[in-house]
Amino acid sequence: MIKKHEIYKRDKWNMLTVEVQGKYIVVREISDQWGEETQTFLSRPALMHWAKNHFPKEDFVGREEEWTEIMNAFKEV
Repeated sequence: MIKKHEIYKRDKWNMLTVEVQGKYIVVREISDQWGEETQTFLSRPALMHWAKNHFPKEDFVGREEEWTEIMNAFKEV
């Protein structure tokens, strides 16, 4: 069974979802800039490490609430 989590969705071209497929955690990021990118993880700590590197808090100065929402969504996976 695949369980899908939506981390964020701005529109149909800018979104990030996480699917739990058995022991794998698959991140799919779609952006109008880069197209679709997929990352696969074997553990939640590895996923969180990637998320913190991919969404550095410094990039969200003035938008700390948005960063917190994204990190909380990853933690719920």
